[in-house]
Amino acid sequence: GVRADPEKISSICSWPTPKNQTELRQWLGLANYFHKYTKDYAGLIQPMSSLLKKDVAWNWRPEHQDAFDAVKKSLASAPVLMLPDTSRPFHVVCGASDFAIGCALMQLDAEGRERVVSYQSRQRRTTLSTTRSSSRCATL
Repeated sequence: GVRADPEKISSICSWPTPKNQTELRQWLGLANYFHKYTKDYAGLIQPMSSLLKKDVAWNWRPEHQDAFDAVKKSLASAPVLMLPDTSRPFHVVCGASDFAIGCALMQLDAEGRERVVSYQSRQRRTTLSTTRSSSRCATL
């Protein structure tokens, strides 16, 4: 399987709480590289992403710290991703929230266990006409 580089994960997990937008961008730049190991990565980082918007004053609050800690925790326990086997079928598991859409590419291993090949997600822009079911359809 494919394992995230333990040294880089350790660096992400030991990173101090960002004190400004520049520090947050630096940390997210490193953490984003490992998004495929984290279920709903885009949803997890959403509170922090809001601090990077133009003309938003820096105000690190508990929800930002919670998101920061959740990403660290998720990466610290990142799964070993299965190498895709093109001779076996794949299936996709999709999900959506008010802030993000995502999916997991899955495959059964030789012992019949369901394994993750990759996680993918992205933040979404919410409009008044957007519903959760339309978000799930967009995920597909």
